[in-house]
Amino acid sequence: ASRTTSRDTPAPAPAPAPAPAPAPSLRERKKIKTRTAIRDATYRLVREQGYEATTVEQIAEAAEVSPSTVFRYFPTKEDIVLTDEYHPLLETELRARPADEPLVESLRYVLHRAVGLGSTEDPEISRLRTTLMVDVPAVRSRMLEGMSVTGRTLGRVIADRTGRGAGDLEVRTFAMGLVGALTEATAYWAERGHVDDLADLLDRTLDMLSAGFTSDLCGS
Repeated sequence: ASRTTSRDTPAPAPAPAPAPAPAPSLRERKKIKTRTAIRDATYRLVREQGYEATTVEQIAEAAEVSPSTVFRYFPTKEDIVLTDEYHPLLETELRARPADEPLVESLRYVLHRAVGLGSTEDPEISRLRTTLMVDVPAVRSRMLEGMSVTGRTLGRVIADRTGRGAGDLEVRTFAMGLVGALTEATAYWAERGHVDDLADLLDRTLDMLSAGFTSDLCGS
């Protein structure tokens, strides 16, 4: 009997290309345009006169919208600084990763994507945002509130990966530990004048969480 060689084996069919994401509707494009105008106006005013001196009424006038429109998009002035386009994608991106991939590595992948997407933002805006997170008590307080939302998001993913309940103590503490550590890495970046590479800081943070505290940190 003749033997089939590799030349006789048909090449596997290429994987189908993923379907392109649907284009945003006219309504969604208008919402994005309004949200961007409000953010841009806020950052411009904050650079000119400081965060505390900048009012929602001034932001609305500069963005050519009403104050009620500002609040419809951002519940508080602090949310204008803290809200970004990447957080809503966090859970979706994590769930798209292989189920058997260590969660920290899944998170590393997603964070690198977020940092890459964020590189399209004006670097001055990125520095201003993180500086406000560190220096302005109202922004920092609102950020701490938002951390619990992010922690619950991670908790749902951890629960599904491990088969545990999202309310389990271990799930909740691990999720919030991740969120807290990544928040501190961002604060460290801002406090040092943004001289470090943010992606490298996030990697170092995740590496430490993966390995656990070293003996020199624990004093043993």
